[in-house]
Amino acid sequence: MKRILILSGIAVVLLGGGYWLFGRDAATAPGAAGDGGGRFARPPMPVEVDKVGRAVITEEITVVGNLIGAATVEVVPKVSGRLQSVSVRIGDQVRQGQVIAVVEDREIREQVKQAEASFDVARATIRQREADEKFAQTNLERTRSLFQRQLLPRQTLDDAEAQAQAASAQLDLARAQFAQASARLEELRITLANTRITSPVDGFVGRRNLDAGAFVGPNAPVASVVDIRFVRLVVNLVERDLRRVKQGVPARVEVDAYPGETFTGQVARVAPVLDPQTRTAEMEIEIPNPTYRLKPGMYSRVQLTVDRRENALVVPRNALVDLDGRRGVYLVGDDNQSVTFRPVDVGLQNQQRAEVREGVVEGQRIVTTGAAALRDGDTIVLAGQPGGRGPGDRASRPNGQGASEPAPSTPPSAARGSRS
Repeated sequence: MKRILILSGIAVVLLGGGYWLFGRDAATAPGAAGDGGGRFARPPMPVEVDKVGRAVITEEITVVGNLIGAATVEVVPKVSGRLQSVSVRIGDQVRQGQVIAVVEDREIREQVKQAEASFDVARATIRQREADEKFAQTNLERTRSLFQRQLLPRQTLDDAEAQAQAASAQLDLARAQFAQASARLEELRITLANTRITSPVDGFVGRRNLDAGAFVGPNAPVASVVDIRFVRLVVNLVERDLRRVKQGVPARVEVDAYPGETFTGQVARVAPVLDPQTRTAEMEIEIPNPTYRLKPGMYSRVQLTVDRRENALVVPRNALVDLDGRRGVYLVGDDNQSVTFRPVDVGLQNQQRAEVREGVVEGQRIVTTGAAALRDGDTIVLAGQPGGRGPGDRASRPNGQGASEPAPSTPPSAARGSRS
């Protein structure tokens, strides 16, 4: 029994070794399916092709951030007191100078009345002092005339001159008091006007902080008004992109609130200095917003067009591949079944296309979809088209098997050997 088991094991080893040797010889024999170098041939790869053409190509930089308004202002009262009324709510559109709230003003109105009375008194005093000064001047002229004719003593003339000077001084004092009363009245009128809290800018009420009855002061904002006639995006621009972004560069803006819709703007300002810690410069992009659809706080993606080429030689972006450290494309042969790698010099690039400065000419056919899986000299099958006749292609067979179905694994020489 033990001898039978040993003999059986030896037989299995001999049969396995013979099968391995036969299979290897058949695979490497002349005429076997392969590349003649001991490797099995790669099956044809289904690909899509396109032609090298000419088009306008732009290079873009994408930045992201939150939109902010053109101006956001906290509306604060200039006087302290209790709010009598608040006439706006969140979302209301307001104009510059429009009354938003009113502070109780009864005490200030009384002060204004008192100041107006003092103003009237000071004005009447001026009229009285002007009359006194005129009388004193007339008396001085009469006294001087009589003194010159030696009809009055010197003392009388001196007294008349002193009275005239006193009257003039009294007039100056009255005029100063009148100016003081006028300034006080104007001050109180301004204070009274400040009890009307107005919007400093055109815009919308973004926040309402207080209601009627609350006590307010210069440090207690009543509401917040935001101007959104245009919105801004303030982002940091990295150092390597700073030389390519200038004031006036066009910008395309997309927001999640309006999928598929694009808004246009431009670079308004670029800071002339870099932050030494982040090595970035602050950039401000302005987007006109005449319909007020864009709102501050919306998350946005902005694409800046930093370069443009007219009538450039371009290829689809997915046609570019890297092979052995070289950038290039696969050219389709005249037989529509083989490809050749061709190095190219790439210029501007965007998400769809790439500029080719040299390496290909207009009209040449190149592989697009599927290029990344190819090797130089591979056979291909055009996607969606029958008739690929490379090794393993069965698209034209009567049974209708697809081109992606692998070829039979039995080499032709082995098949002939089995028939014999």
